[in-house]
Amino acid sequence: MTSASIQPVEPGNEPPVTTQQAHRIANDRGAIETAKRLAEEFVKGASARDRERQLPHAELEALSQSGLLAITVPREFGGIDVKAATLAEVTAILSEADASIGQIPQNHFYILEALRIDGTRDQQAFFFDRALQGDRFGNALSEKGTKTVAHYNTRIVPDGSRYRINGRKFYSTGVLFADWVVIFANDHEERITMSFVPRDTPGLTLVDDWSGFGQRTTGSGTTIIADVIVEAHAVVQHHKGFDRPSTIGSVGQIIHAGVDLGIARAALKETIDFVRTKSRPWMDSGVERASEDPHTIGRIGDLAIRIDAATALLARSGDLVDTAKADPSEENVIAASLSVAGAKVLTTEAALQATNVLFELAGTSSTHTNLNLDRHWRNARTHTLHDPVRWKYHVVGNYLLNDVAPPRHGAL
Repeated sequence: MTSASIQPVEPGNEPPVTTQQAHRIANDRGAIETAKRLAEEFVKGASARDRERQLPHAELEALSQSGLLAITVPREFGGIDVKAATLAEVTAILSEADASIGQIPQNHFYILEALRIDGTRDQQAFFFDRALQGDRFGNALSEKGTKTVAHYNTRIVPDGSRYRINGRKFYSTGVLFADWVVIFANDHEERITMSFVPRDTPGLTLVDDWSGFGQRTTGSGTTIIADVIVEAHAVVQHHKGFDRPSTIGSVGQIIHAGVDLGIARAALKETIDFVRTKSRPWMDSGVERASEDPHTIGRIGDLAIRIDAATALLARSGDLVDTAKADPSEENVIAASLSVAGAKVLTTEAALQATNVLFELAGTSSTHTNLNLDRHWRNARTHTLHDPVRWKYHVVGNYLLNDVAPPRHGAL
């Protein structure tokens, strides 16, 4: 792992040095089992990391070495290309343990999917191999101060046989843990490109300044790009993936849905444990234990059903994404996009409801700061602000009523 120009972090948060080859996972089942094994370790320090904002460098190194970050590499390049439903479930498992760790690889996997669709054969061979070796790809995508999130001021221009990039990025999720910073910039024709830049490249500064109240340890800092030189072979024409039907957006979104599902599961688990062991019954209930309150029982049942429904739709969406990857026809891609949009709606609502119900049923004592249970609500509220679901409803309804196909971009 190389070093970059990066704002100093607190002692104990320094990134480790990669010293060994990443493990190779054999199949989808192995991916799920690996995620569960890691989650058992990640959950132990999740609350403390959130409270003290300790960046999970060691945990990300373990994630890299486990082989999970290579599970979407195509088989022709040595990977196992897991099902989209498996990718979503792996994300949910990790996010249930620690929502920040679950979100960090989202952009990594989005980048690998964009590489699969937009990259040249040589680019694919090189960067897929780096993923198999355990390298992490962090994004430099979103910007502040533009008209919409789809507009970019960051520019890439020719510089002899190479290119030069200038700009400033915000919300660079996972960039502090990255071996490669993937910079999204517009060319002279306003077409979006995707450039792979080693993190120690001169002119690249990674700033640890993320101050959101949730997802506090995702490493979502600012990326400053000052006359960064990138080789031509490391520049991917990302706009091509949206000139035709593709699964770039649906793969990216199904991972986001997996993060929210994991948060919902964690909140429900905390609620059940707290009500069983700590909550007191309401004085008018006439029951001995809070867990016997019929209103509480009904609320838990309702929430569990909603989470199960979200899980089922996420799995079905994964099947449709796989179909669209194998045959990216307009019909198949639309079906995948609409289904994933629906899954994102359900997982968003489940996460927000579960993290609210936690306090409603657990009672006043659950708000004590030493318990840090509010991290689940803060994480849900922060992460669900990605790609607002009010537009997911619109896209689905507009297609059904007016035959308007979903727009082609990374949020659908």
